Amino acid sequence: MSSIKDKIANEFNNFNILNQVDPTADKISSPIAEELAQNFAKEEVLSETTLPRPAQTRIISVTNQKGGVGKTTTVVNLAAALAMENLDVLVIDMDPQGNASTALGIEHGMARTPSTYNAMVQDAPLIECIKKCPDFDTLDVVCATIDLASADLKMATEIGKEFKMKTLLQDLLRQRHYDYIFFDCPPSMGILVMNALTAATEVLVTIQAEFYALEGFGLLNETVNMVHDNYNPDLKISSVLVTMFDSRLNISNDVFDEVKSYYPEQTLETVIPRNVVISEAPSHAQTVLTYDPRSTGALAYREAALEISQKEPLPAVTSAAGIPTQSVIDGVYNYQQARGYYN
Repeated sequence: MSSIKDKIANEFNNFNILNQVDPTADKISSPIAEELAQNFAKEEVLSETTLPRPAQTRIISVTNQKGGVGKTTTVVNLAAALAMENLDVLVIDMDPQGNASTALGIEHGMARTPSTYNAMVQDAPLIECIKKCPDFDTLDVVCATIDLASADLKMATEIGKEFKMKTLLQDLLRQRHYDYIFFDCPPSMGILVMNALTAATEVLVTIQAEFYALEGFGLLNETVNMVHDNYNPDLKISSVLVTMFDSRLNISNDVFDEVKSYYPEQTLETVIPRNVVISEAPSHAQTVLTYDPRSTGALAYREAALEISQKEPLPAVTSAAGIPTQSVIDGVYNYQQARGYYN
């Protein structure tokens, strides 16, 4: 069976956008025309492809202790792409900044708004904190308020605090079914992230296509392995998504190749390009899929959602990432040394 990439390539080869203007043109010679042709090919393939419904709920924590790598953007746009296909999706905002809530059109500025804080700290059932995303009938959200910033302090002495979200989620799933549940995690490794990792069965890592993103690999790998070994033996890194990718830059291609060398099975072939509409969409309280559905960014997230949905989650292993932490650290050091960063 041909892959999504193969289908897009075939569609691209069959389509010459310049022929609509100049029948004598043999090939696409303009970068803008090439991008339009690629988008046309992607849209054709994606419109003809149905995303499979998983056999059981997939619970995915989107995690990276480094900020600015596209975690929230990835959560809201993947959730939207899956909901567009009538899959039942829940987003749980674990970040006190509440950016995922904003992007999904959920009002979360009021302290009394039922939120993740009420569930985590005040023991409110998750089902009482759910709000419907106004743009998608099958997309629900548990929003975050600024109160959540105090969760670490207020839960510090609580016994079994690492399992709080897992218990809440188990209770919710007895009452309501979801195909996908996403945790949007803050850029830290505190109790909120620990709860998301303990409740999830999969970790999706977003990696910015820049040099500094590689340096956090070792710590992230160590944290996921620690949670796997001590709290959640079902946890595994199932997907790695490279974001803010610029094919014109050598560093973007180098980072992708380096990430794929650590996680050959988990790294998605789809990359998320730098695209201005991805950044603009949250200011309109929208995802990029509703703000500009035919943009390069929107199509990239639809393609990533399709790839994730078709990807069978790898079974849990002795090490959640499948490779020793020190191997990642050594690999990053060798990458840096080979490029003369220590000369």
